[in-house]
Amino acid sequence: MENVIVILGPTASGKTKLSIELAKEINGEIISADSMQVYKYMDIGTAKPTKDEMQGIRHYLIDEIYPDELFSVAKYQKLALKYISEILQKGKVPIMVGGTGLYIKSVVENISFTETSIDIEFRKEMGRIAEEKGNSYLHKMLEEIDPEAASRIHENDVKRIIRAIEVFRQTNKTITEVNNESKKIKPIYNFNVFGLTMDRQNLYQRIDKRVDMMIEAGLEDEVKKLLDMGYGSNTTAMQALGYKEIILYLNGEISFDEAIYIIKRDTRRYAKRQLTWFRHMENVTWLDVDYYNKQYGENSIKKIIDTILQRMVFSSNI
Repeated sequence: MENVIVILGPTASGKTKLSIELAKEINGEIISADSMQVYKYMDIGTAKPTKDEMQGIRHYLIDEIYPDELFSVAKYQKLALKYISEILQKGKVPIMVGGTGLYIKSVVENISFTETSIDIEFRKEMGRIAEEKGNSYLHKMLEEIDPEAASRIHENDVKRIIRAIEVFRQTNKTITEVNNESKKIKPIYNFNVFGLTMDRQNLYQRIDKRVDMMIEAGLEDEVKKLLDMGYGSNTTAMQALGYKEIILYLNGEISFDEAIYIIKRDTRRYAKRQLTWFRHMENVTWLDVDYYNKQYGENSIKKIIDTILQRMVFSSNI
């Protein structure tokens, strides 16, 4: 089987810079595994790499759709596998990079998705119930249907809760049963998965610094532009971290300082959830960024790349 490299980790852990340097080193191209970077016009708040930062490396699944378009994990998987095949056909190395665990899992584990349709009205009804009765009410509904899924999905992850209930409603199978059935399907590529980790406080400091940089780069203006284009707060993409808080500020519901505080706080919480998710993934080689920074300083990225290449399972496409 041909090799695909996967670099995962929490937000602000340094995945983007590392992946670009790695791609330059091994003649690779990058497939983003970020649920928000797929949207056009949402650049600053999603920490999307600029053209200069890409350094000529081809990136896929960035600016793929408009902010009001629906985008599922199944669609991500289909496109990611398509791009992996295209990259390999060019004689290059696919590098999947991101922090959206379900996107990565869908490709690495070759998950088979049930043939279920998207029921917009049902999702709206479930969303209304969550607003009226609270997220915990929906979570209890899921717990009655599928206790195992309920133990994995946080009660604030309303989107995934609704999807799990929707799958059961349409197929009479729990999402856990569907996932277990999908594990019987063998992956078609050899995925070499590397995870970036670091001291929690260091990560939180990096997150706070990144948010400050986003504000300085013009996040408020980006949100205003999106609103002017007709992408309102009810658009799924505009509920993303950083965007919904700025909208609340623009609507006069919170102060600017409160918006920044909430963005930082909730991004730190998101990073914690990402790490929890990734720790449950199998066959991940973890790389301690703090260790490499202390040992090698400015050469830390080069040394991480050396480690990745040393631990790769040999294949003709590397």
